[in-house]
Amino acid sequence: MTLHARPESGVERTELNLSKGWIQGIVLVMVFGFLVMGMLAARTYTDSMPLPDRVVGEDGQTVYTGDDVTAGQEIFLRRGLQQYGSIVGHGGYLGPDYTAEYLRLSAEDIKQSLTDAGTQDPSQATSDMLRENRYDEDSGDLVFTDEQVAAFDAIQQHYADYFGEDSTKYGLIPKAITDPEDIHQLTAFFSWTAWAAAAERPGHDYSYTNNWPAEPRVDNGPTADIVVWSGLSLVALLGGLGGLFALYGRWSRQIGWHATEQPALAFRQPGEVEITPAQKVTAYFFFVVAVLFLAQALLGGAIEHYRADLASFFGIDLAQVLPFNLARTWHVQLSLFWTAASFLAAGIFLAPIISGREPRKQHLLTWGLLVAVAIVVFGSLAGEAISVFGADWAKGSIFFDQQWEYLDLPRFWQLLLVVGLFLWIAIVYRAIRARLQTEHWLNMPWLFFYAGLAIPAFYAVGMLASTGSHLTVAEFWRFWVVHLWVEDFLELFTTVMVAYIFVMLGVVRRRIAIQIIFLDVILYSAGGVLGTMHHLYFSGTPVEHMALGAFFSALEVIPLTFLTVEAWTFLQLGSRQQTRSSAPFPHRWAVMFLVAVGFWNFVGAGVFGFLINLPIVSYFQIGTALTANHAHGAMMGVYGMMAVGLALFALRYIVPASRWPDRLAKLSFWSLNIGLAWMVFVTLLPLGVVQLWHSVNDGYYEARTLGYIDDPGNAVLEWMRMPGDFVFILGGVLPFLWITWLGVWRGIKPTTDTLPPETLFVEEHAEAAEDRTGQPVGGVRYASDRRTDEASP
Repeated sequence: MTLHARPESGVERTELNLSKGWIQGIVLVMVFGFLVMGMLAARTYTDSMPLPDRVVGEDGQTVYTGDDVTAGQEIFLRRGLQQYGSIVGHGGYLGPDYTAEYLRLSAEDIKQSLTDAGTQDPSQATSDMLRENRYDEDSGDLVFTDEQVAAFDAIQQHYADYFGEDSTKYGLIPKAITDPEDIHQLTAFFSWTAWAAAAERPGHDYSYTNNWPAEPRVDNGPTADIVVWSGLSLVALLGGLGGLFALYGRWSRQIGWHATEQPALAFRQPGEVEITPAQKVTAYFFFVVAVLFLAQALLGGAIEHYRADLASFFGIDLAQVLPFNLARTWHVQLSLFWTAASFLAAGIFLAPIISGREPRKQHLLTWGLLVAVAIVVFGSLAGEAISVFGADWAKGSIFFDQQWEYLDLPRFWQLLLVVGLFLWIAIVYRAIRARLQTEHWLNMPWLFFYAGLAIPAFYAVGMLASTGSHLTVAEFWRFWVVHLWVEDFLELFTTVMVAYIFVMLGVVRRRIAIQIIFLDVILYSAGGVLGTMHHLYFSGTPVEHMALGAFFSALEVIPLTFLTVEAWTFLQLGSRQQTRSSAPFPHRWAVMFLVAVGFWNFVGAGVFGFLINLPIVSYFQIGTALTANHAHGAMMGVYGMMAVGLALFALRYIVPASRWPDRLAKLSFWSLNIGLAWMVFVTLLPLGVVQLWHSVNDGYYEARTLGYIDDPGNAVLEWMRMPGDFVFILGGVLPFLWITWLGVWRGIKPTTDTLPPETLFVEEHAEAAEDRTGQPVGGVRYASDRRTDEASP
């Protein structure tokens, strides 16, 4: 890395000393990925399953309208039903899939009507009737036969009885929905999705949902595209892995985590290190993180109990005050809140170390952000509860109406969260602005800023999915958040944070760290951007969404494999650093959590993710316990472990050394990992495999019924999860909560607004110590760069 003067200001700016091939590779992957995504977005708007203006009977009488369907969708979301059951496969796992249920009930009702009428082959006639597409694009009318109209009326009564049940036997509040108009509109929404699941797409012999769900009564089975693209996905995976290991074998010394050869280090110990006012505020951030983590874990236990014993919670009628759909809503939302909040706090903690100084009143902005986060969290949770319980005065309000799964928080709070995230990146920018002015636009500080900026930018995309949006369009945009925001750009921010921390610790050289980041961007984006479409196989999109989603999502396993291969080297870096130091390495358990991230990245996100991403597997398993297995392994295993690791890293210097509970950090690490492993390997994975078998053998509808969930054999597997949950909560979450409380209660006082830039509390040899001011000495700006150079590509 070299320095160049800026003639207009005289300020020296570092120049990136890497091959242009890295930059060209990133640009190529990004441009290709988002260009194709733009085309797919256009196709989503123009060629998804049509929403008719009217559904009419053969006599011309209106059965329901397009407005009824949209209103029914809003009721479905407002009352938290997507957190109870699912629609076109996406949603909760306790209730039925309402698309599959309506399709089955209507097929049975129509068949009975045809049998009573003396039809010679009522089964085939039922299939032919439901597969025939009688939608007129010019008039906007969809014509139902008399039998379909009669089936609609019968199913409408079924849902009136179901949602009007005056008990909590289904895990919902008593008399959850009783208004006849609401039931009519809700049934219209289910009916429309079921029609699209059976009616053949014009010019093709499969339905708008690619013949999903599997339903022999309407001749729904896997299409040729589902089978072929599943096979091609496997080819892409095997070819990609072969290429990865070939390249790794050839250039393993030039890519990946490699330590620098340098003189012995002496770490300044916790208690000897000054912190800034904003860094002290992050202790309160991390305490809030731990409280939210505990609440989320307890809600997870309650959700699991519903599946093990729907009737009562150890004799308590829990659904009266905390129905399943509300518990799952809060559980899902808190999983995003506490992990994201930890990332925000870690970014604020690192910012003054990157720049070497903290701007005036930065701590006040940090306090403001913390208050804003608390308002969003508790305001949105309260709004969701009011929405689920169905308060008439809150109906249609942007403060209370719950939205799509994962984006559940009401519209006002969603907007406030977006504003808060942009406020956070502004706070970070304010702290590192002076440093950015002296750096190449692709050097580490800028990469840190770009990765942080992507967090609010891509979360904001979720604003395009409103409760009144066309179902397929909403699915397209919300999975930009679920997939691109969570699985790609939070992953990128994670990589940048880890790489930067290791640079400042003296573990790796800056050049190696930048190469790691660039390589991850290329590998993740190559599969991750277009791989987003694997969520939309059966959501009413054209078949190319499935083809591209299947092929490119298989490539997502490749970077996860690379990280796993490098995990042992990564672990050795911290160990080697400790052996070369004359003082103890203070970050053992933080590094161990980062190693756990690598393990769960491969297992939870890679193996479990690929298991359900193949179209032929997803066709039968979507919305089953295998989906929950992947979600828990990836979300907690990757982002949860990363969030805890970042918190321990920062708290190690906020909590005085004499107060630091190293044994509790060790206990938390092993308990969280053992508890998570117990959860997925003892319960969720076996449940998912059995449910998948049942779906293939007996039918998707059968595998999603409450009768199947309550089966005694399944109940045994559900109860077997309890020991793992106890270990996870008592041995993992509670010790972490105590450590964060020590940061608030016993944390050292902030005494400075300047820090040695980019040294991260590392005392190096005498020559480098002269460079602690951040001023160039002998052509080297930062102590983290004053190391013996390695051979570079």
